[in-house]
Amino acid sequence: MTVTIERSRVFLPAPRWAVLAAHAVPLVVLPSSLWRVGLVLDLPVIGALNPLWTFTPVAEVVYILLLSIVGEAAALLTLGLVRPWGQVAPSWIPFIGGKPVNPVAAVTASCVGAFFVLVVCVQMVAGGVGAGFSGILNASGQVVMVACYLPFLAWPPLLLAVTYSYYRRNRAGTS
Repeated sequence: MTVTIERSRVFLPAPRWAVLAAHAVPLVVLPSSLWRVGLVLDLPVIGALNPLWTFTPVAEVVYILLLSIVGEAAALLTLGLVRPWGQVAPSWIPFIGGKPVNPVAAVTASCVGAFFVLVVCVQMVAGGVGAGFSGILNASGQVVMVACYLPFLAWPPLLLAVTYSYYRRNRAGTS
C-alpha cells in the first residue's frame, strides 16, 4: 500500500473495488449519452419516426447534445475520488492548483450529485422509461432507448459507494 504525504496530509490509495466502481460510472452513463447523440444525428438504430430536426428547435437540439457532454463530464469527475487529483487540485487549475482538496467539499459535492442523479432516475422509472417517446420512437426504438438508459440507474449507488470510500480515506484524523 502506497501512502503519499504532502503538506502534512496523508493520502491513502483507493481500494481496488472503489477504483473499479469509479471507472464503471462513465461507462454506465455512456449508453444514454450515445443514444441522445444518435437521436440528434437521426441514426436508424434509434428508431425515430421522424428526424429530430423536423419538429425540434435548434436550441433544444443543442441542449440534448450538451446534456450528453455535461453528463459524461460529471460521470468522469467520479474518477477524482480515486485519483490523486481528487486530493490535490491539478496545478493548471487557476487559484486552487496545487492546493489540497477539502474532503468535506468533495464529499458534499458527490452526495449532492448522487442525490440529483437519483431524482432523475426515480423520475425516469416512475414516468416509465421511454413512455414519453411513444409518438417519437417506434416500438424497437423504445426498446433501444430503455436498454441504453437502464445502465444509467447504476450511477447513484456507484457514486455513493466511491464517495464513501473517499470519505473513509480522507476523514478527519486520517488526513
